[in-house]
Amino acid sequence: MDSNQTLNEQLTDKKKSWTKTLLYITLALILIGNIGAYIVQTDGGKIDVTGLKIPTENGQWLTADLFRPETATAKNPAPVVVICPGFQRSKETLSSYALELARRGIVVIAIDPYNQGGSSSTDERQSASNEGYGTIPMVEYIYDTPNLNYIDKTRIGATGYSAGGNAVLASTSVFGARQAAALKKAKAKDSDGGVTVTPAELAYAKSQNKIAAVFNGGFVMNLTAKNLATVDANVGIDYGFYDEGGYRNENKNANMRNAPEALRLVNTIFPKDKQISEIEIGKIYGDYTKGTMRVVHNTKMIHPLMQYSSEHQANLINFFTTAFNLQPVIPSSNQNWMIKELFTLLSLIGAFLFLVPCATLLLRLPVFSSLVHPIPPALPMPDRNGKIRFWVTFAISACIACYLFVPCARATATFFPAASNSLQTWWFPQRINNAVLLWAVANGTIGIIVFFLTYKLFGKKHGISPEMWGIKTNGKELFKTLCLALTVFAAFYVLLFTSYSIFHTDFRYDFVSASASFPAKMWIIALEYFPLFFIFYLSNSIRVNSGSRFEGQKEWVSMLIMGLGNSVGLMMIVAIQYVTLASTGTVFWTDEWLYINLLYGIIPMMFILPYFNRYFFRITGKVYLGPMVTCLIFIMMMLTSNICYIPLR
Repeated sequence: MDSNQTLNEQLTDKKKSWTKTLLYITLALILIGNIGAYIVQTDGGKIDVTGLKIPTENGQWLTADLFRPETATAKNPAPVVVICPGFQRSKETLSSYALELARRGIVVIAIDPYNQGGSSSTDERQSASNEGYGTIPMVEYIYDTPNLNYIDKTRIGATGYSAGGNAVLASTSVFGARQAAALKKAKAKDSDGGVTVTPAELAYAKSQNKIAAVFNGGFVMNLTAKNLATVDANVGIDYGFYDEGGYRNENKNANMRNAPEALRLVNTIFPKDKQISEIEIGKIYGDYTKGTMRVVHNTKMIHPLMQYSSEHQANLINFFTTAFNLQPVIPSSNQNWMIKELFTLLSLIGAFLFLVPCATLLLRLPVFSSLVHPIPPALPMPDRNGKIRFWVTFAISACIACYLFVPCARATATFFPAASNSLQTWWFPQRINNAVLLWAVANGTIGIIVFFLTYKLFGKKHGISPEMWGIKTNGKELFKTLCLALTVFAAFYVLLFTSYSIFHTDFRYDFVSASASFPAKMWIIALEYFPLFFIFYLSNSIRVNSGSRFEGQKEWVSMLIMGLGNSVGLMMIVAIQYVTLASTGTVFWTDEWLYINLLYGIIPMMFILPYFNRYFFRITGKVYLGPMVTCLIFIMMMLTSNICYIPLR
């Protein structure tokens, strides 16, 4: 008895020691990731990175990141480029643009567009056309403020991707229209109908056109005759050769060589008798010194991935260094942005792993120790017929998940009309995430029904009992579990906010991100989404721990099956979309293609979700802690990374 007790104590001590070791490892990963990302982002201290928040019209505001290279001084003012991310994206998603331009001596201000990131909502229904999603007020701030005396205000540029590309070109058109209006007004003063414009009037007219160069990535629908008529700046575009949105273009494809939109852009600088009928991709047309430079790129990439393409980054770099007449020592092929991505990935991995020792150590506190229960016995390994039923259910569930997503996306117009029409609202204001919400509620509900039906029809007859599920609980225990989950959630965000305040970096990789920059009202909005999303997260925990944990099955096999079971339905959607694109040139779902692109960030989270649910089940013996922790953290990450129409007042 004494020897057994000693052995148990030794095993307990080893578990405690391993938990603390894992905690230190996770914190080390976060710290190394933060330091590495900071060093790369600042180019070894050569770039100063600062957060900005400026008030704009109607009580609105913009948040932004300012990248100032050390070479930009009052005695040596540098050009500046304003970066506007696309739909559902924040300023951090285009930090690659900012870093690479700043490394070459260009000051960069990357904004959070209105309704996204840390910026406010906007009262303007036509924000892209009239505000440039915030580009216009930011350019006006740069031009008018005396604070940025290290910027050459005759060399202000703008760039954006996707909807951000639309916004910056629209901004350039607006500024050009203001210049044209000022010139027209000056000319109208001559009663004889001549053109008598004083130098002062000419200088004032030119001051109305504040953007000297613009690079539009991933959007060509705004290259209309009307918009281009008032664009008086150097212009470059880069449109993905396999862009999913190409079906909307005039030629119904993404090939820019003969695209009417691209031809209109280039031909704005030629007289009618010298206009071209085919574009040479990558060729510079016109003269950058006269503001007539035109260049069209057609990077062979799909829409969501092109902003992570080195070729696209090189096109961007070459455009601005040419348009601003710079001779950078660093060639455009020398790019460091992907190294920063790897470091922030390291931080993201560390932050996720941190949840494990954090919850384990908290469970040792007296206030939470009563939540620890023995792990229920595993379900008996199913016989041949049972295995057939399991895999048939697996396949049907995947097909249901695949089928329901697009109908749920369409149903958002009925359930959430205000957000679907880009109107400010307190009623579930996240337009794109509302589709995921409806899908999650539907799948979670179906999953719970299937679980209990399977038990009633088959499991009950094959040795399965509710005692194996880890579901039985009471109100007091659920409340304490929620308190524990909130504590873990708070610890995660304390780490995130601390990292951001010290190193100005968060936890992210490509489409998966934990952002530290969002309006305080987002905490209120989250209270709407958490309860409904929890249906799916609880359903997943029950399926993983109460319905798919079999005797004799290796843990890694069990978890791999559950990870695939949670994500294969969504993978099928992506497969259908891109197999159709590859074979026909047009995606399967056209009007809903932006919703499909959202899955790039959701699928990885869905795959790892069962792993967390299983771990938290093993340390508590119940199914509730896992879905509470993951729902709070994963959904908050999703909410703070997408467009949100929170009311200003």
